[in-house]
Amino acid sequence: MHLKIGLLFFSLQILFTQITAQSTNLTGNITDAQQKPIAGATILCDNHTAISDSNGLFQLTQLSFGKKQLVIKHTSFKRYIGIIYLSVKKQNSIAIVLEANNELLEEVVITGTANQTLLKENPVNITNVSSKMMDKTVETNIIDALVKHVPGLSVVKTGPNISKPFIRGLGYNRVLTLYDGMRQEGQQWGDEHGIEVDGYNMQKVEVIKGPASLLYGSDALAGVVSMLPYLPNEKNSRLRVKYVTEYQHNNGLGNAIRIGKYNTHWLWQLNGSYKIAKNYRNAIDQSVYNTGFRETNLAGLIGYHKGENYSRISTTFYNNLQGIPDGSRDSIGRQFTKQVYEGTMDDIANRPIVSDQELNSYSLSPLHQHIQHIRLYTNNHYNIGNSSIEASLGFQQNTRIEYTHPTLPKQAGLYVQLQTINYGIKYTLPTFNNFEITLGTNGMHQINTSKDATDFPIPNYHLTDIGGFIYGKWKHKKLTVSGGFRLDTRYIKADDFYVGIDANTGFDRQCVLPDTAGATLQFPKLDKHFIGTSLSIGASYQIASNIYLKLNVAKGYRSPSITELASNGLDPGAHIIYLGNRNFKPEFSFQQDLSVAGNFKNFNASISVFNNHVNNYIYLNQLADTNGNAITDAQGNRTFQYQQSAARLYGIEATFDFYPKLWQGLSIKNSAAIVYGFNQNPAYKNKGINGEYLPLIPPTKWLSSIEQSLQTKSLAIPSINLNIETEYVAAQNRYLALFNTESFTPNYLLVNISASTNSKYGKYGNLQIQAQINNLFDKAYQSHLSRLKYFEYYSQSTNGSMGIYNMGRNICVKLIAEF
Repeated sequence: MHLKIGLLFFSLQILFTQITAQSTNLTGNITDAQQKPIAGATILCDNHTAISDSNGLFQLTQLSFGKKQLVIKHTSFKRYIGIIYLSVKKQNSIAIVLEANNELLEEVVITGTANQTLLKENPVNITNVSSKMMDKTVETNIIDALVKHVPGLSVVKTGPNISKPFIRGLGYNRVLTLYDGMRQEGQQWGDEHGIEVDGYNMQKVEVIKGPASLLYGSDALAGVVSMLPYLPNEKNSRLRVKYVTEYQHNNGLGNAIRIGKYNTHWLWQLNGSYKIAKNYRNAIDQSVYNTGFRETNLAGLIGYHKGENYSRISTTFYNNLQGIPDGSRDSIGRQFTKQVYEGTMDDIANRPIVSDQELNSYSLSPLHQHIQHIRLYTNNHYNIGNSSIEASLGFQQNTRIEYTHPTLPKQAGLYVQLQTINYGIKYTLPTFNNFEITLGTNGMHQINTSKDATDFPIPNYHLTDIGGFIYGKWKHKKLTVSGGFRLDTRYIKADDFYVGIDANTGFDRQCVLPDTAGATLQFPKLDKHFIGTSLSIGASYQIASNIYLKLNVAKGYRSPSITELASNGLDPGAHIIYLGNRNFKPEFSFQQDLSVAGNFKNFNASISVFNNHVNNYIYLNQLADTNGNAITDAQGNRTFQYQQSAARLYGIEATFDFYPKLWQGLSIKNSAAIVYGFNQNPAYKNKGINGEYLPLIPPTKWLSSIEQSLQTKSLAIPSINLNIETEYVAAQNRYLALFNTESFTPNYLLVNISASTNSKYGKYGNLQIQAQINNLFDKAYQSHLSRLKYFEYYSQSTNGSMGIYNMGRNICVKLIAEF
């Protein structure tokens, strides 16, 4: 009897052990209130994690039986926390509907904080632009697309493919551009040097408006444009492909493809794109000569992830052949002409007229730029108990060649190569008493070298940046306080740089000791050391469940760039002779930001005001003769000299998005931005346009759009979106007229319309088609921040128009296929 009972107990124990040793699976479908699938949601259960795919599906394997807590997180929806019971059966299945959250206040941001944080809790003024928003915006480059979504962001343009970001009236080396967390280091000091990245491969862009020197060091005085490339995020071992093609009748066409895969731990991705453009057109100038380009991008990454820990290695290659417009014309017919001779042989008034074939061809002129940018880097993140460490290391090489000699088209006018090593490491301590503290250091070392060229606007130099910071965050109920301190140092060194005449070509060439007989010392030896501190303190307070108040005060730092210190020569692509000042001091800004943002049942709204004082502000003044005429060389290149003074900038930005409850599918979005900039040199007090106003201040701008989403009963095309957008830019009366640096710009109104559809095919496929017309009424206008506005060689015009106008009507078609 005892033996039978023992055998029964032993059998039951084996059976129980087998049952408990077994595991079960959980599959699910995540949708919103309209039953649309939600991709990219994070699902946590029984210490296992999964990510929902494009159809809202997920799977968790090897779960234990019983009562479990299920947590689902997504940046655009409220967090779901529920209890489920996992049965013994092999497969458990659930369906979850997530409740929409306020997109304005709930977004997660990476840039401008030591760690990922909710946008509503960050006192720094940050705007997120998602890939979905960029996909629906048809523009000629990524910076122009961002301007549509970020009030306070503007661009200085030199044609359709060269747009330099300005934030609240400040730009050039005051706006730091990041790519996947790494500083974008090219020859960004030049007026005609654009952003050298693949605009088709962005998952998200974050724009910081205001000093961000605390975490990034010098060159983030005005803010940061942080571009985050796409990463595979579905751990389902399925190959993902995205293909984009677009045609713009007034510019050109582009194609891009991305292929990637992410299994349990490993991920990889390859992507490439190609854009080709001809000369753009407008109603005044017709085809604008030498504004075409050809751009190629390649990139790849491989990474290993385990939970929140990861290591990734990435590489990118950018190659661009870019036209260099100079604006020369026939004085009578205002037709564009081209340079065929040089020096005294080049008579600007009698250059030959460009033929219709050249104007309407995709072929580039022999006078063009060739820019290449290579990047290899690694990003790493690992948790160590309750703390974490992040480290990055990267190498960049930027090569810029400008062919500016028509008689020797293969001879470079400018040929510079910049090599940069970037590094960064930060350690986040364990949280205690609601405090989060992060310590970090980052910097770079770079070498710039002139190659076989004839023009040398800047010397060869070595630059080393070293900086360290401490950043803290404290949260208590509805209040979040954050801030920190940073110390930076920068070393810039350059040897004597001699320039002499090349006997074979007759052009200038670099001479190296001891071969300097008869040469001129164009750049004397330079040895500069700058030290600066950055401070920031801010708070975010939840006034109500859907309203947040933010206040931030920051001191920013920026050391002078190599051009501001030592430039002495012609940048042939910019058609400007630059003159620097070796006695410049670093810039320091003191900025205050106050903003309120709220999400209500039928509308979102925000308003931000800022006030910024900049000590030792560096700017360009055009030089003129005693009669007030611009000083130019034989080819009409103007001369600008850097100046330094105190400055003040202040302004306001506002958004208002309305979603009428009684009109389903309708959304009305509005944004506005106003910036004022003043030179506080006492000599210019009350002088207005004759020195008191700062240059390159964007005019007041109002952007408004009305979008209607129409639901259909078709499975192939479930919805159609119609959109009309108006962009009103006020006249710019506050400009720097001193020495003919700038001129008045009248107001203008642009109208854009678009229609788009989304359709599903197969299990994973998605197809988006968009048709858009920019500048619907073919308005002839000039942006105040367009450099082409000032490409003019005559004091009068036969048609009453001076300079080059912006792009006219542009009809665009875009297709995005994912599978």
